[in-house]
Amino acid sequence: MNADGTTDSAARDTGAVRRAHDVFTSGGELSRPPVRELVAASWRRSARARVSPDGAACVELADDDLAAYREEHPLAPAMPVVRELMGAYARDGEHLLAVCDAAGRMLWVEGHPGTLRKARGMNFVAGARWSEAAAGTNAPGTAIAMDRPVQVCAAEHFRRRVQAWTCAAAPVHDPHTGRLLGAVDITGGDGLSHPHSLAFVQAVARAAEAHLALQAPPAPGGRPRLTALGRDEALLRIDSRSVRLSRRHSEILVVLAHRPEGVSGDELLVQLYEDESVTPVTLRAELSRLRALLGPEVLRSRPYRLASPVDADFAAVDRRLASGAVSAALGAYAGPLLPGSRAPGIVRLRERLADRLRAALVDRADPGLLADWAYSAWGEDDVELWRALADAVPAVQRPPVLARLRALDAELSAGATGLQRPGPQTRR
Repeated sequence: MNADGTTDSAARDTGAVRRAHDVFTSGGELSRPPVRELVAASWRRSARARVSPDGAACVELADDDLAAYREEHPLAPAMPVVRELMGAYARDGEHLLAVCDAAGRMLWVEGHPGTLRKARGMNFVAGARWSEAAAGTNAPGTAIAMDRPVQVCAAEHFRRRVQAWTCAAAPVHDPHTGRLLGAVDITGGDGLSHPHSLAFVQAVARAAEAHLALQAPPAPGGRPRLTALGRDEALLRIDSRSVRLSRRHSEILVVLAHRPEGVSGDELLVQLYEDESVTPVTLRAELSRLRALLGPEVLRSRPYRLASPVDADFAAVDRRLASGAVSAALGAYAGPLLPGSRAPGIVRLRERLADRLRAALVDRADPGLLADWAYSAWGEDDVELWRALADAVPAVQRPPVLARLRALDAELSAGATGLQRPGPQTRR
């Protein structure tokens, strides 16, 4: 073990990873080993998002705008706990503690003064966007992209100016709805490459979630809460219970939450199944299993309906859009509604909600809101939004946006050419 906490083999691995990175960024070839699969997948996503390996993160919020955004953010109440657990460790170890939002925008970056000065050279500062789609492979951005704890060491970073650093990050969720709120991160030198660093940030993230749960406990006997945005298996919270639903049960609950007046069996069959040969017996069996899971007091029949109103996250986004609260609507939008579902009724609801939100963002023309959508997993290929973002951002932030837009246009042109030119298998 070296003085900095690394080993000679780790140092050799770093050199091998750096060489693999140079090969990948120059020609697109990627060999494993020495690159971990998690890192290799992130590099591919970074390249697909047209992140420049020699670029730098963009600072999007500063001064009063940053202060106001931080004050209102759901993670703000957890910061005393994060500072208590990480503050002294960061200062004494010459590290940084950082907390970002669900879009990868840094909210707080604190720690050792000398390390803070060095970090400014790569724009690792509050207000800068470090999502994976904007800044390439890095612990907080990749932790958000994958919704899991991540450690990124030295040359594993996609951008070269970040390869002198090592970081570990873990996502933080709303303890009541499961919605991703952001991530906590520890960033510093090679000493953080130890697995203990990852375990440490995981523990801090869990402590932050526990603190948020105590700050705003759910009201006993309150309405059930349905979380279905950005996840294929919805989460239903009833009183003190939390039930993770199967995909089919998720679809049923979403349809019934959207139609509180109830639906007939025939209508529910049409909403749920693409295959017209599916019989009412199949649907009744699914509903019977769902009733056994939730209890007879939750699900009623003739017509099929929920016994009491449900607070659904997709309905909350809809209400905020209707009231003109576009920023709040985007903040509550954790992703497409049951993204893997092909149920006709779910597909219509999903597309309607996404189209309404996209139209509101384009109409508002706020660069920060447009960037939140464009750099998300569901917005990375949205040409219309990228064009709106290019028109809205200040000139200094425009080059990476225009580069991404050119890449999307090229992909569309190539796709159109491919459609016009049938391949060998389609020729007669």
